[in-house]
Amino acid sequence: METYKRRRGDRKDGRLLRELDSLHFITGIIYPNRCDNEAYISERVDLTAINAYLAKKNETETDFPYTMFHLIVTALLKTITLRPKLNRFIVNSNFYQRNEVSAAFVVKKQFSDKGAEALAVMRGKEDNTLADVHEYIRQQVTECRSDKVDASTAGMDMFNKMPRWMGKAIVRFLMFLDRHGWVPSDLIATDPYYSSVVISNLGSIKLKCGYHHLTNWGTCSLFCIIGEKKLFPFYDADGNVTMRETLDLGLTIDERLADGYYYSKSVRLLKYLLEHPEELEKPLSEEVQYE
Repeated sequence: METYKRRRGDRKDGRLLRELDSLHFITGIIYPNRCDNEAYISERVDLTAINAYLAKKNETETDFPYTMFHLIVTALLKTITLRPKLNRFIVNSNFYQRNEVSAAFVVKKQFSDKGAEALAVMRGKEDNTLADVHEYIRQQVTECRSDKVDASTAGMDMFNKMPRWMGKAIVRFLMFLDRHGWVPSDLIATDPYYSSVVISNLGSIKLKCGYHHLTNWGTCSLFCIIGEKKLFPFYDADGNVTMRETLDLGLTIDERLADGYYYSKSVRLLKYLLEHPEELEKPLSEEVQYE
């Protein structure tokens, strides 16, 4: 990712886009709220190649096996790296290009109705590969399943213990700071809504794929829901049918950031990466021939 010298109007987490065409400039003003501009995309992925790849990969990896989740996180990071408009956000009616590529997800400390949750954030670098993502997630999962509380959760716990009127007043003040990019970094270090993409693995808790709303808080403009694996019929040119294991992904995007053609190519890239998982062993910034 290119580096830029910070200029007036830039945020600490993003560069103000000054070269916007007039249509996008106006769009950010007349449609100021992210939640009012949600668009939904569903994609079904054939898991044949993924299952074969994971079986081979885990022949030697027994301590912390590779999973489909590791592949999806890597594929999303690579897609966002190669399709940079996915890494933009609109705040206070201004368009920004995010300074880093990151993926956030929730780690369930215990699979029970009362099990607590912790927040984890994976910050990708251009030379990262699947192996780097696998190792980082291993560290994150180990840390999140300990008794340690992440910074964002600790901050929310503190506000919740205050008198109700005081907690509400502070949160409203933080919302003002949020609009200008002034929220203290320590407070939002693990806030998923300040990441490039939030990933929710509903398949791990036996739920079907769906969609998740965006939020006006923070900067995240992309949400990915992972559903349960299921068998689905595939037909060849002669009408013969085979049943294959598939996975549904539900994407929620901020439609103001790019046009339909750009999003269409981005989703095709994501699907290609998942159906050709060996591509994920290459650096995130390495181009892929997928069309």
